[in-house]
Amino acid sequence: MDEETDAVGPGRIRKIIHVDMDAFYASVEQRDNPGLRGKPVAVGGSRERGVVAAASYEARRFGVRSAMPSVVAKRRCPDLIFIKPRFDVYRAISLQVRAIFADHTPLIEPLALDEAYLDVTENRKAIPSATRIAQEIRTRIREETGLTASAGVSYNKFLAKLASDERKPDGLFVITPRRGPAYVESLPVGRFHGIGPVTQAKMEELGIVTGADLKRQSLSFLREHFGKTGPFYFSLARAVDDRPVRAERIRKSIGAESTFDIDLFTPEEARAALDPLIAKTWSYCEGSTLRARTVTLKATYADFQKITRSRTLDAPVASLAMLEEIVRSLLAPLFPAAKGVRLLGVTLSSLEDESGPRADRQLRLPLRG
Repeated sequence: MDEETDAVGPGRIRKIIHVDMDAFYASVEQRDNPGLRGKPVAVGGSRERGVVAAASYEARRFGVRSAMPSVVAKRRCPDLIFIKPRFDVYRAISLQVRAIFADHTPLIEPLALDEAYLDVTENRKAIPSATRIAQEIRTRIREETGLTASAGVSYNKFLAKLASDERKPDGLFVITPRRGPAYVESLPVGRFHGIGPVTQAKMEELGIVTGADLKRQSLSFLREHFGKTGPFYFSLARAVDDRPVRAERIRKSIGAESTFDIDLFTPEEARAALDPLIAKTWSYCEGSTLRARTVTLKATYADFQKITRSRTLDAPVASLAMLEEIVRSLLAPLFPAAKGVRLLGVTLSSLEDESGPRADRQLRLPLRG
């Protein structure tokens, strides 16, 4: 970025890149099957049941989104083509992309199969420009995988992630230190990291609609209304985010969750919605030496009541079929449901590394494409 050497306060400025593969699962399917190119594609679900795990950009133009029930997606896009997920393929490509990252920096923090933070303040090729590094990475991804990626470049993780969304698909956007504070002030608070629909609604009730509104609030006011996350929001409103890129985060669980556009009322709908979450979670176990002894099902109802149900085993979960059986047994007591379910999640914890004694790890796997 042109101004990436400009200082913002004491200390040396960091150079952070957020790379996000474009409509990852759907793009892989279109790459591998030329007959799908240019057509609306949904990975996951089916015409009658399940939820969409990822949607191609052609499908998104009809309003099809990840975590949407298949029946709703089909209603919005009658020509939608449903494809069964191939998580083993997606993971292999993810590792291929990660190897490209590693040519530039060891400081890589994966967020999911399709996105990661990179700290290139000091990098293996001694390239002074983070923007140039991001350009090189995107070019190599296209040449080596046949896929496109968008990238955001900035001086902290919060802004880098926002920047990667600005020019999707196949785009690059830079938020410089001089531009950062004004950029944040212009944002709706719903785009802030850590501000979901519930918190957004609460902020709007308090008259906080934009980053500028949030910046006008005192630290004590934010603590009073948002507790321990108040100081975090206070900092973000000022374009400050000191979180480092952690290549070796301490991880304690593996999980995936999804929020649905339409509430689920039947066990059949819920089981179908859980299928891609279970498959995605298990795909990480298959691709690593991590195994878990505790399985947790999370559910959030339409009125935002949250419940969790867990089961801890004497030995680690050994197979996808075993995980499916446990999750469905945890799900069964939730029905019949007097109110709709708006979110479901599956988490594996009490992790053991079968390759030897290592620290437990946590991988958060948002269901996205």
